[in-house]
Amino acid sequence: MAYLGIDKIYCGDAKKMLKQIRPNSVALSVWSPPYHVGKDYEKDMSFDEWNRLLSDVIKEHFSILKPGGFLAINIADILCFKDDTMPKIMAENISRRKIDVTKEQIEKVWNEHPDLSRKQIAEIMGCSEQTIDRRLHGNNIRGGKYAVQTRVKLVGDILERAAYEASLYLYDRRIWVKDPAWENSKWHTLSYRSVDEYEYVYIFWKPGITKVDRERLSKDEWINWGSRAVWNIASVRANDDHEAKFPIELPRRLIQLLTDKGDVVLDCFIGSGTTAVAAIIEDRHYIGIEKERKYVQLSNMACYNAYNNLTAIEKGAKQSDEQLELKSV
Repeated sequence: MAYLGIDKIYCGDAKKMLKQIRPNSVALSVWSPPYHVGKDYEKDMSFDEWNRLLSDVIKEHFSILKPGGFLAINIADILCFKDDTMPKIMAENISRRKIDVTKEQIEKVWNEHPDLSRKQIAEIMGCSEQTIDRRLHGNNIRGGKYAVQTRVKLVGDILERAAYEASLYLYDRRIWVKDPAWENSKWHTLSYRSVDEYEYVYIFWKPGITKVDRERLSKDEWINWGSRAVWNIASVRANDDHEAKFPIELPRRLIQLLTDKGDVVLDCFIGSGTTAVAAIIEDRHYIGIEKERKYVQLSNMACYNAYNNLTAIEKGAKQSDEQLELKSV
């Protein structure tokens, strides 16, 4: 069987292409899967299909990871999906009322005028028939009374169960504190629910001897983030060429912390190529898999630019060394 080569981005289905990676060869697989929130590349996927995708991809990792190697998955703490079995969520948002009419006031007027229609009561109250209906029947339903409600579910259990079934074990979890959603979109919550400000990185371990080398990080890096559970990393502000980019600092930290120079790093949902670029910067090899051809091209361009930037830096450093030598002569 011909295995996938290193330092390349491949176009294809992750579930199939992971079978083509050399066994026991990957030191770290780090990726962020579709979040099942309706992006263009996942909008036709049901929750059950999404769940199977994660389980199948995680299952394939046991054979390709080195013993003692790691699988790191960056994902939002919760996922959202339409669920027609979920009760309607109704909320009386007092602070956003444009008309100060209460249910009690409407009932009082209607008791005084029992023969009037809803339209006539609305005229007396100085509001719309819809307002009368909402106040009386409490049908202020999120998305409209005919809308299928959105269910919110924690993802940690889904990932841990899939990993455990693949004989991979939860080793660590880091919290990535990013920019709040309202900083990017000017949106803020209209309910008691919190504004999204963080995501998780779940780190799973393949049984085997894990090398612990504190020389991988500087003293300041160990103090500031190496041993810290919470990582403060600014979000990517402009998702102009890809719908869901994560900052390069996120995979770069994982690569620094969990691998050595020359190791192979995998990203099977590589998107815009961020993980590959981080691997190049940290002098690691990479394998990228992406099902969208336009993103394969985007990733290849990102890698090309990363190599060019490193070459320019190396040339600059060499010239500086040569100038120092000339001065010392």
